[in-house]
Amino acid sequence: MSKSLEDLFTLAVDCGGGGIKASVLDSAGTLHAPAVRVATPYPLSPERLVSTIADIASGLPPADRATVGMPGMIRHGVVVATPHYVTRSGPRSAVDPDLLAAWTGCDIRASVEARLGLPTLVLNDAEVHGAGVVSGTGIELVLTLGTGLGSALFDGGKLAPHLELSHAPVRWGTSYDVYIGQVERARLGDGLWSRRVRRVVEGLRPVFWWDRLYLGGGNARRVTPQVLARLGDDVVVVPNQAGIVGGVRAWSLGH
Repeated sequence: MSKSLEDLFTLAVDCGGGGIKASVLDSAGTLHAPAVRVATPYPLSPERLVSTIADIASGLPPADRATVGMPGMIRHGVVVATPHYVTRSGPRSAVDPDLLAAWTGCDIRASVEARLGLPTLVLNDAEVHGAGVVSGTGIELVLTLGTGLGSALFDGGKLAPHLELSHAPVRWGTSYDVYIGQVERARLGDGLWSRRVRRVVEGLRPVFWWDRLYLGGGNARRVTPQVLARLGDDVVVVPNQAGIVGGVRAWSLGH
């Protein structure tokens, strides 16, 4: 007898440049085991990512389906481009041509599904993050501040086609990814970096005219209170845990 949607358990996997986190959640988004985190292994081929996900899943309660969020441009479960996993030793290291070839056009959804034996959804990690926080009303933009910049746009709770905003130039020769990524945050310190975040938010405001902007990802908590106060009431900081919780709601986004 097949389970109803209310009884389904979801394996939610949040794949980042520095770490891979996973847990199993019920239909209400409640974790049924503490989230497990491992450092992202490099060099990281598609096969190694799938094996890493399977290894983590083997130590978690059984699930009925899986949601995987990963960096880059993912269309219908196929990798168009991904930033960190094509490098020799992680973010900001040299690109490995063999890994670039392996990831480009890789049907990662099919690979995960075959390995786990579960229906699987693979989306950009910011899109999964957004699924965990959006209210479903109006235009909602999600920006995740982590290794680089992730983004996702929702209209009435429905996911818009993904745009790799992170690769657009914020100024000559510098992308958003670099401008407010982790390397620059560590170099500048939270105060100066937060001012950059504010500059980015104010620059994007007339582009999107959002009803609400959510700042998530591991570095969102680093934005200083002074900068947050100036960003306005339509900008909200959300917990990084949303990258896991969104794994359940991602299935109803109209992706």
